[in-house]
Amino acid sequence: MSDSPHVLCVNPWIHDFAAFDFWLKPLGLLSLAAIMRQAGIRVSFIDCLDRYHPRETEPVKTAWDGRGPFRKTPVALADMLPPSAGQLPRIRKPFSRYGILPKWFLKDLSTLDRPDLIFVTSLMTYWASGVAETISMIRSVFPDVPVVLGGKYATLCQDHAIAFSGADHVVAGQGEPVLAELVARFTGFPVRLDPRPEDPPFPALDLCSKLTYAPVLTARGCPFSCEYCASSFLEPRMIRRSVDRVFDEICHWHHRYQVKNIAFYDDALLVNGPGHAYPLMEKIIESDLSLFFHTPNALHIREITAEAADLMFRAGFKTIRLGLETAAFSKDRRHDVKVRADEFFRAVTALKTAGFESGQIGAYLLCGLPDQDLDDVADSMAFVRNAGILPVLAHYTPIPHTPMWETAVSGARFDLNRHPVFANNSLFPCVPSEQDRHRISQLKNQRVSDIV
Repeated sequence: MSDSPHVLCVNPWIHDFAAFDFWLKPLGLLSLAAIMRQAGIRVSFIDCLDRYHPRETEPVKTAWDGRGPFRKTPVALADMLPPSAGQLPRIRKPFSRYGILPKWFLKDLSTLDRPDLIFVTSLMTYWASGVAETISMIRSVFPDVPVVLGGKYATLCQDHAIAFSGADHVVAGQGEPVLAELVARFTGFPVRLDPRPEDPPFPALDLCSKLTYAPVLTARGCPFSCEYCASSFLEPRMIRRSVDRVFDEICHWHHRYQVKNIAFYDDALLVNGPGHAYPLMEKIIESDLSLFFHTPNALHIREITAEAADLMFRAGFKTIRLGLETAAFSKDRRHDVKVRADEFFRAVTALKTAGFESGQIGAYLLCGLPDQDLDDVADSMAFVRNAGILPVLAHYTPIPHTPMWETAVSGARFDLNRHPVFANNSLFPCVPSEQDRHRISQLKNQRVSDIV
């Protein structure tokens, strides 16, 4: 072993019925990579989702905002699941591996210096088979190197990940507090790490082969505990970064790597806006950076005041997503009530008055919930269109450790405990009627040109 260990970080393949690069980067893994590099550890990175892989010969499609399709390889769902999954129910949707070709991955692994430790991350729970295939291929090249798995699947489905991922160790929860201990245990290298959750080093996005956008966190955690969401389980407390540090990071990606598109990964970007987001946007406006900002995690509607909307517009926000969920505003509705109708209209008016166009503003609407009346979904879509913005259907995914999980399990058309893939939102697992599933697909494909 050299003076310091060599740690390989791997972003695994996606196995899914559909996938697209919606500003998708393994921010947690690359944050750990940055912390290790700061401590003098040699870090390598292989991204199985790399759309700009050096061996890619097909033209790479990239939209103006940095997003684009992944390379897709059809695979048989049955071949990707462990025998414990049992006989598969009839699923007509084609299943695919998204990301680089396996032979490219093998070549990348074989040309590396032998690592002392390998970290693999995981995102959606239902991408579990992609994690397992990735680790299996790593084993074929480095059979004796310890593999540690972390991330959302590892945290939310820890028992399943321990049993079926192939990793030597599975980390549930945040990786920073245990990072030094893991490095010491598996490499024998004593290292002092300073994770500083409020002021961490910038994530090692520079390890990516090309940056067409950069994800940025201003804070971790969410003050709400929605019954369908695992955010409060994954990050029980709010941790805010300093405004100056976030601004420095935005400038870093822009000036050093010519990044113009920034996607905020925050679940609560505008919460306590005057004390946090507002000063950040004011610094961006004063700097005249001419950047494009996006909010894929949705903004809390109650926080969108005239001042907030004006600051966002002048700062360069281009994609606004609102966390509406439903337009059934009555107090006896079945699920969380986070916003009233007047608050929704106030937010939309503020955004349009600030200068945002209808096509830039979308409202997420949940569909596919247990026992959901699809007439309510259709009515909510009409309500959003009549407000002059885009309805964006968000398909419900049953997630362990959420209040809605047991309800979902009891009413699902698959056994959700057999394998995480059966919770895939593309399958509408909590919509038992084929007629209703077809109607959801029709609703999603409805034209949005009738926005008034």
